[in-house]
Amino acid sequence: MRLTLYTDFSLRVLMYLATKEAEELSTIQEISDRYQISKNHLTKVVHELGKMGLIETVRGRGGGIRLNVKPEDINVGALVRKTEDDFYLVECFRPDGNHCILSSACKLKGALHEALSAYLAVLDKYTIADFLVNKEELAAILFSKPL
Repeated sequence: MRLTLYTDFSLRVLMYLATKEAEELSTIQEISDRYQISKNHLTKVVHELGKMGLIETVRGRGGGIRLNVKPEDINVGALVRKTEDDFYLVECFRPDGNHCILSSACKLKGALHEALSAYLAVLDKYTIADFLVNKEELAAILFSKPL
């Protein structure tokens, strides 16, 4: 199983914001610089996280973004389901476009479905808060001045 960059960036934005103090604002540029990732991609991610209600956007001079919910209320499995395009591990998982001649008798797809379910079940056990047990160490890395 492999996560898209979109999901990776979503998780990183949420961890970044969760490492900050609750009311402290961050900017997309600041996060982009810290992670050394595309500001354009990050803008799309932040927009979607805002639409999901996970982050709040404060407009105007001195504005920025911050978490809109507590880190312990952000389930990682749920987030991954919302940010991934699909979970079609193999062609026969697709509701359309399955041309595999083995599909009607194949037992592999059952094992792959089981593996995917297990993967998501593990992610369902975690929230963003679970990844902040070393918050001071994360903050030292994320908020140190030199890039």
